[in-house]
Amino acid sequence: MRVGIVGGGQLAQMLAIAGQSLGLSFAFLDPNPEACAFSFGTAIVGHYDDHEMLSKLASESDVVTFEFENVPADSITYLQSLVQVYPPSEALRMTQDRLLEKQLLRDLGIKTVEFLPVKTFPELMTAVSQLGLPLILKARRQGYDGKGQAVVRHVHDASRIFESFNGVPLIAEALAPFTREISIFGVRSHDGEMRFYDLSVNVHHHGILQTAMASPDDDFAHTARLYLSCLMTHFNYAGVMALELFDCPTGLVANEYAPRVHNSGHWSIEGTHCSQFENHLRAICHLPLGDIESIGFPAIVNCIGDIPDPVEVKSHPHLALHNYGKPIRPGRKVGHIFVQADSVADRDSGILDALALAGKSR
Repeated sequence: MRVGIVGGGQLAQMLAIAGQSLGLSFAFLDPNPEACAFSFGTAIVGHYDDHEMLSKLASESDVVTFEFENVPADSITYLQSLVQVYPPSEALRMTQDRLLEKQLLRDLGIKTVEFLPVKTFPELMTAVSQLGLPLILKARRQGYDGKGQAVVRHVHDASRIFESFNGVPLIAEALAPFTREISIFGVRSHDGEMRFYDLSVNVHHHGILQTAMASPDDDFAHTARLYLSCLMTHFNYAGVMALELFDCPTGLVANEYAPRVHNSGHWSIEGTHCSQFENHLRAICHLPLGDIESIGFPAIVNCIGDIPDPVEVKSHPHLALHNYGKPIRPGRKVGHIFVQADSVADRDSGILDALALAGKSR
């Protein structure tokens, strides 16, 4: 079976690696002629809104998926007229607008922070009055890894921050008083079967995910899985979806969902019997879902901006390096270090070792 992927980055690369054991072949569409996934299948260089190139991808594929949210939803809708595409374009369209996304979460009974749309400076002042300070101001569209957002801490900063967004539609959100950032990711098959991986506890640095670790038997697992199942059922979803959440004194509060495989689930590659990448492919290709049980207490540390010495990483038997083969650039995720452990103490020690190695490479 041939799988087309819109996007040729590391997530597409990991999907292709996972698909090798399933006997799948791949084609990728990406505007970057040096996209890191291209060596794993047919490379199609073109923009994501180029109908000629989208048609070429469809002709090379039995089913198409996408690896990140900034693909134009209209392009996925166009592909749906030519070939089977999963997840559905509507799941992508809703998450591309933070206001529509928050409204959907609320409509499904999923808790979120308080929020208000902001198009003008007077509307920002209304949000300051109603939501209080500090609040976070975000562009409704685009932005990831902390980009496209800013914290308004003082009234006298509000005008400057508002102007920095250059007139794009915004959403103002109350800051969540969280103790942990967590995510839940799971997979849904075409016939509605759902399986959920262990919660992931995540730590961000300057808005970029730095560490993610499995949290087996987490007290909030039931609520998180209920939230995610509501979302996947709503969209009649097929594939992997992730939901980012805040652990607050009042319970779990949803931040955003991702209709794709997710960075916080990279520990599933070695840390489960069937990774999120393999299960995504199984779901969209009408194959039986695989075992999602965690093996021990897995975790990952992202390599941001540079790759550590592979020999040094290999000297730690509980660590494994994943190099995405991407050009080095400050603030860019270019790899990750997997941490395998049989106990929480060993996991925490392994994370410290991995952080030290990742830090030395910068």
